Amino acid sequence: MGFFTNLFSRSSRVAKGQVNKAMTGVEDATFESTVKQSVRDMKTELNKAVRASAEAMSNYNRLESEYAKYERQSAEWQDRAKVALQAGNEELAKKALGRKKQCDEQVSSMRASVEAARATSEKLKEQVSSMREKIDEAERNASTLIARRNAARAQKKVAEALAGVGESDNAFQALKDFEETVSREEAKALAFEQMASAGGSDKDLEEEFAALSASSVDDELSKLKAEMNA
Repeated sequence: MGFFTNLFSRSSRVAKGQVNKAMTGVEDATFESTVKQSVRDMKTELNKAVRASAEAMSNYNRLESEYAKYERQSAEWQDRAKVALQAGNEELAKKALGRKKQCDEQVSSMRASVEAARATSEKLKEQVSSMREKIDEAERNASTLIARRNAARAQKKVAEALAGVGESDNAFQALKDFEETVSREEAKALAFEQMASAGGSDKDLEEEFAALSASSVDDELSKLKAEMNA
């Protein structure tokens, strides 16, 4: 069981490694477009925030307008109650004060909602402003990142070319291979020359020994002739 567990674990690591390698290749190939898309996504989120902020501000404006209307009506009914009293009509003054009370109750009930809407609107405006600043910074950083990435890739390609570890048809590596091939051929030629020279020396030695043998025969012939003539 342990064998299969270990095998599965190793297979899983290999699969993850291949997936990560593939994703790295995709990210390398789409780096610039991915960075720009990230900025576009941020702008999309900004647009959503702007719409939400606009809705909140619209709600606040509507509530504030209605709130101000009841405050204004309360003041108007207060003035009318004074006019009625000045005219000696207390009953009419009471009615005016009753309407004023209704307006005051509306003002009181709406106060919390108006304050909450104002706080929400202000917070959203601050968030939108902050998002705009971050997006401006992100756009500047994106341009810088893309430029740095392109410079790094160009530098890498030059280094790979000089090191001969780049593409398979690397011209620098091809020339280096040619030089090594020529060097090997030159070494072989020199070896054969040395072998040939060594062979010639043996032949010369054989000829010298043959000459020595020939001299001995001549000497024997001369001695034989001398004996016969004696």
